[in-house]
Amino acid sequence: MKAQVDPNTCIGCTQCAGICPEVFSMDGNLAQAIPGEIPAENAAKAAEAEQSCPVNAISLS
Repeated sequence: MKAQVDPNTCIGCTQCAGICPEVFSMDGNLAQAIPGEIPAENAAKAAEAEQSCPVNAISLS
């Protein structure tokens, strides 16, 4: 599974980075996802971060 953050949608609320800092971080005012596959041990927290995004800027695939 990979994570992506749409920079055109992200409002920089920091929720994803707070929930799952192993996958999401802040780059200035916008969130970004680590490149590549999400480690299995972080998949549940990444999904929680995706669900918590108030503007649905995160996609997992």
